[in-house]
Amino acid sequence: MSLSTSLPPTVDVRDLMVVRALEAAATDHRVVVAAVAIFAITYAFIATEKVHRVAAALGGVAAMTAIGLVDADSAFFDRDTGVDWNVIFLLFGMMVIVGILKHTGLFEFLALWAARKSHGDPRRLLALTVLVTAVPSPILDNVTTVLLVTPVVLKVCARLGLSPAPYLMTVVFAANIGGMATLIGDPPNIIIASRGGLTFNDFLVHSLPITVVMTVGLVVLCRFMFRRELDQPTHNDIADIRPGEAITDIRLLVRCLVVLGLAMVAFSLHHMLHLDPSIVAMLGAGAMVVVSGASPEEFLAEIEWTTLAFFMALFVLVGSLVEVGVIGDLGRVAADAMAEHELLASSVLLFGSAVVGGFVDNIPYTAATVPIVDDMVAASPNSGSGSPLWWSFVLGADLGGNTTAVAAGANVVVLGLAHRAGHRISFWQFTRYGLVVTFASLAVGWAYIWLRYFVLA
Repeated sequence: MSLSTSLPPTVDVRDLMVVRALEAAATDHRVVVAAVAIFAITYAFIATEKVHRVAAALGGVAAMTAIGLVDADSAFFDRDTGVDWNVIFLLFGMMVIVGILKHTGLFEFLALWAARKSHGDPRRLLALTVLVTAVPSPILDNVTTVLLVTPVVLKVCARLGLSPAPYLMTVVFAANIGGMATLIGDPPNIIIASRGGLTFNDFLVHSLPITVVMTVGLVVLCRFMFRRELDQPTHNDIADIRPGEAITDIRLLVRCLVVLGLAMVAFSLHHMLHLDPSIVAMLGAGAMVVVSGASPEEFLAEIEWTTLAFFMALFVLVGSLVEVGVIGDLGRVAADAMAEHELLASSVLLFGSAVVGGFVDNIPYTAATVPIVDDMVAASPNSGSGSPLWWSFVLGADLGGNTTAVAAGANVVVLGLAHRAGHRISFWQFTRYGLVVTFASLAVGWAYIWLRYFVLA
């Protein structure tokens, strides 16, 4: 029986099709509104830390599943809407490498060496604190760096009779700036690189030069900002500081440094070797486990499982917005509005990312924004890895982490360790200096983007 003969004679088939189309559109609209509302609520919980961020992200995924936007295929196997396994296994591999390297005493050696070389001079100690923090930050993630450096800075300041607040805040600033230099230095870089197809060498070419300039500038700026604190007298009690005693196993250290060096070479050549950074990290982790003889209990204990779970849930959340078309629509609007104004788009990305990232964690912000930037880059005159839009986004997302006490994981970690040691640094005390560092860094960053990609291009 045909459809036309099954309907009452007063009902027109075309009218029925229009009604059904309107009902489908209304249903789709309700799903879109629900998805946006779920994402906004989840993001608010993550930003305000009213609920643990992993619990908030997993709750958001559960809600997206309840409205029919998430299933096994979309969550685990779809490149556009699912977990980015390259990011997850890159983080996992680097956590294993750093966890094993930590047991050699290398990082404590570097901090004690800085204290020894300062000769008790607060200004020299501040400069060396920047150096000791910024140098490993491109290799380690910034949270790992501050976890290793902060306890030693507290110990050195106690020995010299110095207030630790200026040095601890400097550790945060140096870690967030130093992390810009490489693909693996800061979590936003990993997310951006995976989406934009940026290589380890791309970061060395485009991001490392400005990172070096900003690190040197940070020394000058911190000496100015903390000039009163740096005038206080010290005990100069450095005679019994022996950095060499921090190395617990020299043979293990040598073996681990060889593996780390080979991993860095592989990262820089991964495009020629046809190896993804995640594979390089996993190979490096495996080699580190072999040369160290670490048991599974030892190296798995160093994995930050909550961080990995948070990343996975976050990818699925953002993928739900991709599924309903919200990310694509925003990307098209941004691309149409700024495609012919690349400098304006770069400036908005640089300053906008820093402003937003200053008040919420830069990881969820980056994950939510990177698809939009991808669409903007595709519509811009420079659509490759040399696009100023990518590097404006990198600088803005990373530098925004210095703005407030909750803008990046490193900030929260350092202030928590300081409070536990009896040296409370308030939100506003940190933010007062963080705003100065961020503003100065953004000014230098904008000048770099303008000169390199628009004047000298």
